Formats: sequence, structure tokens, C-alpha cells
Amino acid sequence: MATLTEDVEILRRIPLFAGIDPAKLKLLAFASERIDYDEGQNLFRQGEVGDAAYVIVNGSADIIVETEDGEIPVAEFKDNAFIGEIAILCDVPRTATVRAKTKLEVLKIKKEHFLGLIRDFPELGIEVMRELASRLSNTTAELSQTRRDLEQLKSA
Repeated sequence: MATLTEDVEILRRIPLFAGIDPAKLKLLAFASERIDYDEGQNLFRQGEVGDAAYVIVNGSADIIVETEDGEIPVAEFKDNAFIGEIAILCDVPRTATVRAKTKLEVLKIKKEHFLGLIRDFPELGIEVMRELASRLSNTTAELSQTRRDLEQLKSA
């Protein structure tokens, strides 16, 4: 059984939370829920309402976009990754499905606790924006490369 101190240390390893006051991290850890998932089990599905974000404690998870042609894995996240924040920050449905690739242990952080932390620490909001901008930049680069690859295939 994990201790509160261990959960605080897990949160501290996440770059977003590294600069947060230890007392606030302790409150966030206390309010968080530790959950285990089996391989193949979904944390959440694309289109669902976002009520929480997750920190991966142990294991890995696939990020899957559901299309008319089926599921497309677009990324994999491992230990210390922070996922699911887009839906709770933007009040939009989940943009992807997250599925345990291996046995997975996470800390579930409810929306109200995460948003409260951002209100108390505006610099956390800036870090979240940087992380999201980085992910968007990477996704745009990957899409551009895929488009170039498709154009080359068409002209061949």
C-alpha cells in the first residue's frame, strides 16, 4: 500500500508539479486516488466527459484515436507522464482513448483539485500551456511528415 509521502514524491517527479509548495502537493496527493488497471483496460474513452487527469506511476498506456476506419495508436506514455488534462482544462470531450498497454498504476487527480492548484499557482498554468504547445508542435510535425510521405507515394 502506497503512502502519502510516496504519492507526494511521485507528483514532485512530474515537471509540472516540481515547483509547487510541498504542502500543496501533499494536499493534492491526499485528494488523489491510486488506481490499478490491467493490460487492455481503458482509463477513459474518446468522447467522454473529462473529470480527471492522471499521473502514470508504473507501466505504460497507449493513446488511441478512434476513426471511422478503426483505432489508431498515436502515442505511448510511461512512468511519470501526466495525461488527460486537455479535457479538464478546455471543458471538451476526451480527444483520445487511453488504454493500459501493460499493467498500469496511476494517480487520478480530479478536475476540481487540479484547477484549484492552477488558481493557487498561476505558474503551473504556464507550464501546462508549454506542455500542451509542445505536444501540439510535435503532432503538427508528425502530420506534416505523414502528408509529405503520402504525397511522395501518390507521385511514385
